[in-house]
Order: sequence, then C-alpha cells, then structure tokens
Amino acid sequence: MKLSSLTNQDCSKAAVLFNSKKRILEYISELAHQQFPHLSQQDILDAFLNREKLGSTGIGRGIAIPHGRMSGADEPHAFIIVSESPINFDAIDNRPVDIFVALIVPDGDCQLHLKTLSTIADRLKDKDFCKQLRSATSDQQLFQVIASEA
Repeated sequence: MKLSSLTNQDCSKAAVLFNSKKRILEYISELAHQQFPHLSQQDILDAFLNREKLGSTGIGRGIAIPHGRMSGADEPHAFIIVSESPINFDAIDNRPVDIFVALIVPDGDCQLHLKTLSTIADRLKDKDFCKQLRSATSDQQLFQVIASEA
C-alpha cells in the first residue's frame, strides 16, 4: 500500500499556518468533511480529539499521525498537511510538529487500521521523503511528492 493510494490532491495542503493542536485538528476535520459530506465535521473532530486523549499521536521528528475511527467511513483516507511553522503537539520527543498525516479509518476494522498506520509510519521514516514534504511550497507540489513515492 502506498501513501498516494490513501489520499488525493484536495487532501494535501502545504504551508498552512496554525498555532495550536486543536486548530490544526479542526482544519483537518473541515477538509475531511469536505471530502466526506456524510460525515459530520464535529464527529470527525471528536474522533481525533478522543484518540489524542489516549496519548499524543505525535510520533517524533516533527511528525504526527492523528487518526480516528468513523462508522460512516468505507475505506481509509489520509490527509497530508505540512505546517509552515511547527506546532506544539505533545509529541513523544517533545519537538513541535510540522508534518501531519491524518487518517480516517472505518470503525470496526482493526486489522486494516493497524496496517494503514504501519504503512504511513514506515513511509515517514524516510528522511529524504520528509524533507521533500517540508520543501513543498504549494498543494500541487506536495501532492506530486506524495504521488511520486517509490
């Protein structure tokens, strides 16, 4: 599974500017609702916030993978957001986060959820790939980086 198979250009946003964990999650929820109008923006935000209450999804090195299970989601979908300025996200290494790969997964399919998270985490271990994500100055350029992954 490639990261590009989980997203599209409308879900890839470069150089966004937010200053808090809650605001970036609100923004991602807005994007998700635009892609999936049948899912309530508030329900999406609640899914992300409820997961964050269990522990931060900030995995370190300036990366976070916020995720939530949604009963109305048919398949996993990712939203790739790169912040112009890093945001305090309570990451495990206490570093601020500038790469967010948010994931909505169908409720009840734990194997698919774990496989998708693993795929994303593995891809984000590549320092060159992350550097390319951070260097993107437009949404189109960001999606091109994602689409051209090996």
